[in-house]
Amino acid sequence: MWKRGGRGYEVVSSTNAVPRRIVRLSTDRDRLIPLRRTEAFLSKDLDLPEGFSWYAIVGQPRPSNFTPPAGSVAIFLPEDFHYLGDGDVVRLDQDNGEITALFQEAARHNSFLLTERCNNYCLMCSQPPKDVQDDWIVKDIMDAVPLINRETQGIVLTGGEPTLLGDRLVSLVRQFKSYLPFTGVHVLTNGRAFTDLDYAKKFTAVDHSDLMFGIPIYSDIPDIHDYVVQADGAFDETVRGVLNLKRAGLKVEIRVVIHKQTYARLPELARFLARNLTFVDQVVLMGLEITGFTRANLDSLWIDPLEYQPQLLEAVKILEANRMTVAVYNHQLCITDKELWRFAKQSISDWKNEYMPECEGCSVKKDCAGFFSSAKIRYSDHIKPILTQFLPVFK
Repeated sequence: MWKRGGRGYEVVSSTNAVPRRIVRLSTDRDRLIPLRRTEAFLSKDLDLPEGFSWYAIVGQPRPSNFTPPAGSVAIFLPEDFHYLGDGDVVRLDQDNGEITALFQEAARHNSFLLTERCNNYCLMCSQPPKDVQDDWIVKDIMDAVPLINRETQGIVLTGGEPTLLGDRLVSLVRQFKSYLPFTGVHVLTNGRAFTDLDYAKKFTAVDHSDLMFGIPIYSDIPDIHDYVVQADGAFDETVRGVLNLKRAGLKVEIRVVIHKQTYARLPELARFLARNLTFVDQVVLMGLEITGFTRANLDSLWIDPLEYQPQLLEAVKILEANRMTVAVYNHQLCITDKELWRFAKQSISDWKNEYMPECEGCSVKKDCAGFFSSAKIRYSDHIKPILTQFLPVFK
């Protein structure tokens, strides 16, 4: 697991230094001089080249007589930040010496949290909503996008509820298209804002080549969905939103988090989707992340994934029989029906992905999604290494 943020020690060598707040890290000692003024040099020693605005020094104590190159700021970071590398994009705060990794070049998955505000209040929300003024977040991301490697395969935009940004979300998607035209953008949203067809069409007008909206539907019964998201009328608005997004020619993914309140009717939900929303681009069936509100509601949500394998398998078979693209996220292979292995994905973000002691020696560990770091609170009693040379065929 990686540490996304923390504090170091800051040394300012010039009161006239005006370093950028969002910077790209470089390990290139021969970096072109004009580029150095907008970047931070990443080092594990004190042999620092001249010309960078920032210096991030990992794993070294701050010498009492240390002075960074003229006009620059140096931050000394603990060894916890050893994973930072060339091409990463970070937020550096000169006032308190804090650093936050926004984008990591070596990561399998990169995501941006756009806002902590939300108009749902989901029982298992991993990012509990806050009624705060956080418009600064989008500005930081707008500044970060031009610094990201153009070969990045995909970025996830999440929240809170991203559509609460209104037209600012449209502008952000346009920013991605301008600077990262070959990078897929996946927006995680409850979809309710797209009851306004004109709003959906604004994203169509951006004409992004690889834009998808991931929208949760938790049951075929409206009252169950509304209970899970704690918002009356949410089911109807969500389904209308999905219909409008597809009407506007946009890609949609249906996301289903499986827990005690949703597992029993997975087959019925699959039939509902196959009958009514067969035109969506994919359906993802997801394991529970034990963080945020899930901890407070754990007794109402937790079920050992081994117990719902029959419902999960039936749901996948229904979706596949109706030629719908389906994937299984956040599930460990040792407790997943082998018929489902070809649908299983390594879906957990690197910075919160771990494996348990029981996983040691497992021959399929490299293909397994593993666990969220928060799973240490509770996970299946049936985790065990698969002691065989057999490897499944993964898509």
